[in-house]
Amino acid sequence: MTIQIGDRLPESTLSEFIETETEGCSLGPNTFNTADLVKGKTIAIFGLPGAYTPTCSAQHLPGYIQLADQLKAKGVDEIWCVSVNDAFVMGAWGRDQKATGIVRMMADGNAAFSKALGLDADFSKHGMGTRSQRYSMLVVDGVVKQLNVETAGFEVSSAEKLLEQLG
Repeated sequence: MTIQIGDRLPESTLSEFIETETEGCSLGPNTFNTADLVKGKTIAIFGLPGAYTPTCSAQHLPGYIQLADQLKAKGVDEIWCVSVNDAFVMGAWGRDQKATGIVRMMADGNAAFSKALGLDADFSKHGMGTRSQRYSMLVVDGVVKQLNVETAGFEVSSAEKLLEQLG
């Protein structure tokens, strides 16, 4: 079953490559419980099929980087990019895209989060196995307030669309 507006995010974990060691976060991959991360926050989450893939690198992630300040001005506390890649790949891709400190590059290495959302997809015909569908959502204190799932191409999950929905 696919997550819907009004649903609470499912219990899951995501990993993030931490560039600078801080209290509670060691250098390198760290795994976080999603319920803990979203508590009391407004999070813009966008999922995509893969790091370094053409549309994801040329349009999807760059749009959220470019509009981050505007999203935050509308009340968004954090922006997450979720992909079925490992934390090392997501960290490297984030550095390449200049996303560090702007967008949290969240790794869903085994697609557990994507599957829990019902937003996983079979990309085996492309040699990529199970991946995430392309989507965006706004989550407020763990509850989905906006959800935009692509049916084909790249139209409804853009940063521009989510910004427009924030009013």
